[in-house]
Amino acid sequence: MSETNQMNPPQAALAGLKVVEMGQLIAGPFCGKTLGEFGAEVIKIESPGTGDPLRNWRLLQDGTSVWWQVQSRNKRSVALDLRSAEGQDIARRLIAEADVLVENFRPGTLEGWGLGWEALHALNPGLVMLRISGYGQTGPYRDRPGFGVIGEAMGGLRHLTGEPGRVPVRVGVSIGDTLAALHGTIGVLLALYHRKVHGGPGQMIDVALHEAVFNVMESLLPEYSAFGAVRDAAGSALPGIAPSNAYRCSDGYVLVAGNGDSIFRRLMEAIGRPDLARAADLQSNAGRVQRVDELDAAIGAWTATRPIAEVLELLGAAQVPVGRVYTAEDIHDDPHYRARDMILEQVTHDGHTVAVPGIVPKLSGTPGGLRSPAPRLGEDTDAVLREAGLTAEQIAFLRSKGAIA
Repeated sequence: MSETNQMNPPQAALAGLKVVEMGQLIAGPFCGKTLGEFGAEVIKIESPGTGDPLRNWRLLQDGTSVWWQVQSRNKRSVALDLRSAEGQDIARRLIAEADVLVENFRPGTLEGWGLGWEALHALNPGLVMLRISGYGQTGPYRDRPGFGVIGEAMGGLRHLTGEPGRVPVRVGVSIGDTLAALHGTIGVLLALYHRKVHGGPGQMIDVALHEAVFNVMESLLPEYSAFGAVRDAAGSALPGIAPSNAYRCSDGYVLVAGNGDSIFRRLMEAIGRPDLARAADLQSNAGRVQRVDELDAAIGAWTATRPIAEVLELLGAAQVPVGRVYTAEDIHDDPHYRARDMILEQVTHDGHTVAVPGIVPKLSGTPGGLRSPAPRLGEDTDAVLREAGLTAEQIAFLRSKGAIA
């Protein structure tokens, strides 16, 4: 593990950038996480008492989710009651000095607190405000509650996941939220670039969960528009691309991508089917798609009698893209992950050492890094408010009113 990615990288691409994060759970905070990994100062506003619900999601260690340790690293926590007038005043004070505000409340929530885009833009004309919601800030569905799973369904993804004719399944992670966060991060960086290079004002970035999913749906819509074709679930296959599928081995499954023309020929030779490798109609993808069932059957018959390790060795030697299906244990122990600093050791505030994902993307000159562990609820409240100019007496008064904790 390199020193660069452990603590305090030599340079930080976003050093000096001030971000206020008002979101909770996944979409907004994942954006804050990404910005923080590359040097931004991220002040996370949480509600007193409970904080971000993600603190209590899935498996807990000493009462805190280990997911929290990843999602909130490099952040500072301020416990602030945004429903109180005093809390809203403090939020304005922090936002007035910020470059970026990230929020993922339902549309209209911030407006009800006097913290909508128009008010904040007037307060801080250079502010870049990222707003992630289920359906966006406009349109007939804007007021509906929306979570990532609903965005995945409306964006077209859930229709394609699973086996044909069976119930649609989730991909196993909150991909709709994360896609929205990544699109939001791109939007933030675009707006910051425009502000810096072209001297433009700040902007409001409107990201809808379903639109972020829809944006990665490849040829789904144009195929319907041009041909009336509705793409359906295809299990582990890649429709219209052949051969590319999951194949059973004697001790599990492997994924084989033999859909390049020369790769296909090497694959067929490796499995002892030179007849298929040389067939005139299989020299291009269009012909292979017409015989995809036959090709899958041939590959499956060959893999079924061999253990995964042998299949990986033989197809690897033939330069055919092949891989086994990794579990968390496989990832944790894999030397390639380790060599590329994708498994980092992070020490929590409770003294536990937890393996966490590394930083993506990898920048050669200004790499991301882990500067601080995920914060306890409100642990930075006093320090942040002092930096904002509040006196000890003012902080004590706010605490007595329940506006901070």
